[in-house]
Amino acid sequence: MDRLAIGLLVTGLVCLATGLLPTGPASDAMERIAPLLAFLGTVIVLAELTSKAEVFDVVAARVARAGRGSYAALFLLCVAFASVTTIALNLDTTAVLLTPVMLALASRVGIAVVPLAMTTVWLANTASLLLPVSNLTNLLAADRVALSPAGLAARMWAPQLAAIAVTMVCLWVFFWRRGRRGEGTEGAGEAGRDAARAARGRTGSGPAGPGAARPEDVREDAPKDVRARSRDRYRTPPAHRPADPVLFRACALACAGFLVAILVADVELWTASAAAAAVAVAAFAVRRRSELRLSLVPWRLLVMVPGMFLVVETVNANGLHELLAAAVGDDGGLPGLLRAAGVGAGLSNVLNNLPVYLAGEAAVPPGNHDQLLALLIGTNVGPVVTPWASLATLLWYERCHAYGVRVPVTRLLGTGAVLAVAAVAASVAALALTG
Repeated sequence: MDRLAIGLLVTGLVCLATGLLPTGPASDAMERIAPLLAFLGTVIVLAELTSKAEVFDVVAARVARAGRGSYAALFLLCVAFASVTTIALNLDTTAVLLTPVMLALASRVGIAVVPLAMTTVWLANTASLLLPVSNLTNLLAADRVALSPAGLAARMWAPQLAAIAVTMVCLWVFFWRRGRRGEGTEGAGEAGRDAARAARGRTGSGPAGPGAARPEDVREDAPKDVRARSRDRYRTPPAHRPADPVLFRACALACAGFLVAILVADVELWTASAAAAAVAVAAFAVRRRSELRLSLVPWRLLVMVPGMFLVVETVNANGLHELLAAAVGDDGGLPGLLRAAGVGAGLSNVLNNLPVYLAGEAAVPPGNHDQLLALLIGTNVGPVVTPWASLATLLWYERCHAYGVRVPVTRLLGTGAVLAVAAVAASVAALALTG
């Protein structure tokens, strides 16, 4: 990650210095991403301090208790939680604030972190079609086709349902079903392994549900159906009590204020995240000053994102527009929709979905609204294969790295490719059927 971030920035600067990237497009790109960088820097500081204040542990314990010991119920709760957060707030907010909740949840119920981590990152992308606030690309698309928030929702509800349904199937088959969810330590670093061991060794928890047998209470010589049922249960954890209630309340209020600001007050993301982070920093300065370190600042992302945009702008200035126009075509029928979505998804995983959408939008004929929405589906739902395909995935990767969680790259690529193809195809078909 460090080498990739530095390599991208150096490559972008070399392109600028050699004239491959004209100064005009470079200046425009940096001006466009300045608020994005401010959001990244402040929202991750907010997430780090909120985690240290144990806000995420409290939320995770409540989600685990709501599942009443059933893995199936827990799966549905996590899917609903991630989907609603992405739709109503923003996919980047989901990646930053929900990822720590999911990772803490893994330690609470004593299962591997990978199923919960993948639930977050996949739904952060695939559940981002419905409203303009769900994704920055939606704002751009809604403006291009002159759709209000209600109008965009009316046009995209079916593709959104299709994308979530396919994501649920893939999550269950690849990560959540018995034998795949891996009670224990799969995919975790030392932090994840320690958390899982602590969860398995915790005493004093409540029952898994009314009349349910806890897995550790079932003898190996018990009837087969009893042992099978026990493997579908987890031990319901006790309510979590934060060590410093004052810090907990201050950071919880900061997060709540951030969410209210972007939902109700229509405040810009970076302004809301900066104000919330300032509240959290002030609280820690008073209560636990030693936690305030420069390492809280996500320098990898702050280096990688400008480099990535400079590289993509270089490619765009040297023929990407013409390539996209030829690849997307002008067919407004189902084949044309699938083509536009496929180009958007494929290039997003090679480059990044935001610059790809911006370049692709200019390549779609002005009157082909459904083709533009299909491109939107490709750039929103498709970036689930490579770690750099969307900003949300980068933020998720950074959060997992901070928690010592490692998702096997081959598994990430393989399962992500299956999801991308299936979810994009299903969503485009739903768009065509409801057009």
